[in-house]
Amino acid sequence: MAELIRLEQLNLSHAADLAAAAAEDPTLYQWSLVPQGREAVEAYIEAAANAVAFAIVRQSDGTAIGSTRFFDLARWAWPPGHPRHGRTHPDVCEIGYTWLAASAIRTGVNTEAKLLMLTHVFETWQALGVCLHTDVRNHRSRAAIERIGGRFDGILRSHRMAADYTPRDSVRYSIVAAEWPDVKARLISLQRP
Repeated sequence: MAELIRLEQLNLSHAADLAAAAAEDPTLYQWSLVPQGREAVEAYIEAAANAVAFAIVRQSDGTAIGSTRFFDLARWAWPPGHPRHGRTHPDVCEIGYTWLAASAIRTGVNTEAKLLMLTHVFETWQALGVCLHTDVRNHRSRAAIERIGGRFDGILRSHRMAADYTPRDSVRYSIVAAEWPDVKARLISLQRP
C-alpha cells in the first residue's frame, strides 16, 4: 500500500531526524506549530504522548521526515444491545498535526500517510468518521485535504491558538465511513505516476 513511507510510533529516537526535517525550510510552517531545534522537538514528542502519534519515516533510508497523529478519539455511549455497544475502538477521531520536511512536500508522502491512516480508521477501527482541521489561512493544507477527499464542514471561529499566537479560525473537513470506498480509490489513484 505504501512504497515511500512507513508510520512509526513517535518517540525520542526520531528527535534528531525531525529537528533536521523541520529546519529544511521553517518558512513553510507559517500556519502550523512545527518545533524548531532538538529541544523543541523533544518537548513536542513528549507532549504527543496523549495522542496516537507517528513519525513519518522514509522507506529508502529510514529517516523521519515529518509527523502526524490521531487525536480526539471518541467512543460513543452505545446502549446495551446495540451492535456497536462495548467497542474498544473509537467511533470518530481527528487526524492532524501533520507536517513534512520541505523535501517531502509534493512527493506523494502525504498521500501515502493519509492512505495508511484512513485505512486504519475505517477498516481496522471501523470508525464512522474522521475530522481534519487547518488554519483558515493555510491554503496549501486546505488544498491537500480537499485533494484527498475531505469535505468542507465549516469554519470554527477562534477554535485554537494559531502558530502566530492569535486566535485561529479553523477550517473543518470530514470523511465519513460511507465515503471511504471512493476516498480510498482516489488516494490509490493519486499514488500512481
